Order: sequence, then C-alpha cells, then structure tokens
Amino acid sequence: MDIVYINDLKIDTIIGIYDWERQVRQTISLDLKMGTDIRKAAETDDIQFALNYKAVSKRLIDFIGGSEFLLIETMAEQAAEIVRQEFNVPWLWLRIGKPGAIRGARDVGIIIERGERG
Repeated sequence: MDIVYINDLKIDTIIGIYDWERQVRQTISLDLKMGTDIRKAAETDDIQFALNYKAVSKRLIDFIGGSEFLLIETMAEQAAEIVRQEFNVPWLWLRIGKPGAIRGARDVGIIIERGERG
C-alpha cells in the first residue's frame, strides 16, 4: 500500500465545550495519511487515477470549516468517514491538533486510524 499525505492543513472552525469556545472560530491543524495504490497513476501519468489530495483538502476545509463541534473526537470520526467513503480510501491515519488549548503545550488533540492497511 502506498500513502498519500497532507500535513498541517489549517482550518478555522467552532470547536469546544465551553461557552467562550462556541463564540469564536479556532484554528485546528490536520495531518492525514491515506492508503492507496499509486501504480496506475504513475504508469499513465494521469490525475484521474490518483488520489487527488487537493480535492480531499478542499472537501475537509469545506466540511470542518462549515461545521460546529463540541468534541474533537466527533470531528475526527466524521472527517475520517468522509475521506473513506467519498474518496474510496481503505485505510487512513488522521491527527487533529488544537493549538493553544492548554497553556504550556504547543497543541493537544487526537490521532485515529481507520480501515485495514493492505
């Protein structure tokens, strides 16, 4: 299995359980590794056979940026499901960080892995 990745995608959204968090947009940072097979894309040099990371990024920006979440866990599960279903990704690894959430830490967040690695 090959991996297509996106690192440090920044998205502004409403995230958090506290009242003040529901009033402001916060920036999350997303890293995503997606299992795929790049051989046909490499052989043909044709984007139609590639996992289009720009399309994935745009979809996640639109979804997360247009949504409101209480928990980062909910955001991660829903984002993972979109990538797996809409982009036919059998396996993914997703990290979502919330910078500045805890004083003294660069960020906090969650890492999930979904699907089967082939």
